[in-house]
Amino acid sequence: MPRIAAMSGARPALSDLGARTVVDAGAVALGFVDPEPGFAEGPFTAGGLRALGEVVLHNRTELFAALAAAGAPAPPETPDGELLLRVYTTLGGTGIRAADGMFVLFIADGTDIVVVRDHVGTRTAFHARANGQWAVSTSLRALRRWPSLSTGLNLAAVRSFLTFAYLPGDETLLRGVHEVLPGRIVRLRADGTVREEPFWDATEAVDEATTAAGHAATLRALLERATSLRLPAADPVAVLLSGGVDSSLVTALAAKLHDQEVRTYSISFGHELPNELAYSGLVAAHCNTRHQILSVSGEQVAARLAETVALLDSPVGDPLTVPNLMLAEAVAGDGMPVVLNGEGGDPVFGGPKNLPMLLFELHRDDPSPDARSLAYLRSYRKCGGDLPALLTADTLRALEGEPGPERFVAPYLSPGTMRAHLNRLLHCNLRTKGAHHILTKVERLTAARGLQGRSPLFDRQVIDHAFTVPPRLKLAGTEEKWILKEAVRDLLPATIVDRPKSGMRVPVQQWLSGPLRDLADDVLLGSRTSGLFDPVTIRAWLRGEGALLPRQGGKVWLVLTLELWLRAYDVV
Repeated sequence: MPRIAAMSGARPALSDLGARTVVDAGAVALGFVDPEPGFAEGPFTAGGLRALGEVVLHNRTELFAALAAAGAPAPPETPDGELLLRVYTTLGGTGIRAADGMFVLFIADGTDIVVVRDHVGTRTAFHARANGQWAVSTSLRALRRWPSLSTGLNLAAVRSFLTFAYLPGDETLLRGVHEVLPGRIVRLRADGTVREEPFWDATEAVDEATTAAGHAATLRALLERATSLRLPAADPVAVLLSGGVDSSLVTALAAKLHDQEVRTYSISFGHELPNELAYSGLVAAHCNTRHQILSVSGEQVAARLAETVALLDSPVGDPLTVPNLMLAEAVAGDGMPVVLNGEGGDPVFGGPKNLPMLLFELHRDDPSPDARSLAYLRSYRKCGGDLPALLTADTLRALEGEPGPERFVAPYLSPGTMRAHLNRLLHCNLRTKGAHHILTKVERLTAARGLQGRSPLFDRQVIDHAFTVPPRLKLAGTEEKWILKEAVRDLLPATIVDRPKSGMRVPVQQWLSGPLRDLADDVLLGSRTSGLFDPVTIRAWLRGEGALLPRQGGKVWLVLTLELWLRAYDVV
């Protein structure tokens, strides 16, 4: 059963959608749509408060001990959601900081609603206000159906999406609907005001006294802990294995630490295209996993793209979305409850795209405070620079005076946030792409098929340690993620550890010239278009003309994804 039900006809009341309500006190209404009972808990009570949520805790033993030490022991059978509520009512934000897991918790506190979102953003939470009431949900689609909500397209978010290929902050494409940022406790007051309390963020604490070997040893212990905590008890575990160092090290750690079978899954787009199947096969053989290669054709992508886009709370301009969903289906079909991935290595330890920004910093001659943020946006190489030609004149006029997308990265890149510029870049990557692209895509597409997607490299303690490692050990000259590779060198063949990152070659242009051509023409040039885009530019792009080469496929994909999302969410 899909986690987000399809929309049709008039919008029903939240109660008709299976909403769970923890408070309805006139000025406040909390609706939580739960179309898949296996993913939600509650309502439940603790400390005089009532709550519900989606909560998976990895360190229950530590939290039980903390409650006992505070004089508030909890029964050992306490479910995760109630346990987190007990931690909150007893220890407050300090207790939430100590929690390790994937969670969103909605708490009724008098006539206020308190929303707690996990450290890095594995789970999502949205809120909106209408007719003097608040409504919150883990699903944007569910909130879209709130009968009281009168909304429409947020054009500023359109510009952000076309610049980043995802939405990097609290804005959504629905006007008046906001996403709760990770690592926050947000209080929605009955008077309409909002108060945010950060309980965790990455903090720079560079330790130059510890040797490189010492940092690697500490990191190795934390990686083993993070992976072990995310392994399912008494069940086999799946790992999405691309053949890169990140997914390979997670595979190796799972094989070393788990007492059950480890199964690995890779994608193939056809042997005629450059791929990493030789590397993923090498790792699978080295770690003795049961390995499966899933072939993905352009015809399958064309047939399932609209369905996949509709599963996402915010669109993601990533051509791997359909393959990711198909991988989730393969894992679920094998009866696996948990699937691990190697996401997190790049934004935390210094992956690609940092070198261009470091070179810009070294050679820049523009002293303006916005120069760094604008250079960061240009490094994405999406549609940000094409907007004057891509958007219609009416859309451009409507955007005049709206704040620019650089506002989402400036707080992380400005002097004073962290001393080392590489750490500023990593912090920005973690809090924007990590929280609003990587993790949300993984969560939605795995949960849509009844799976828990878990990311050991996004573990909070692993991230904390990464910001104690001197930058020269993360980006050693031009070698990316050096310290991460050193921490796991004994687990993997040198061929895997020492090879440069190549990434997965996704044949987007080939798809758009073949199986996806009719869909792209219909969606981007048909009668149901959003009216956002200049048809002359779109026709030129579809014909492969203009100055957008050689990134034509990626840019057309971005616009196509947005149009499909707007259709799925009935946004005008």
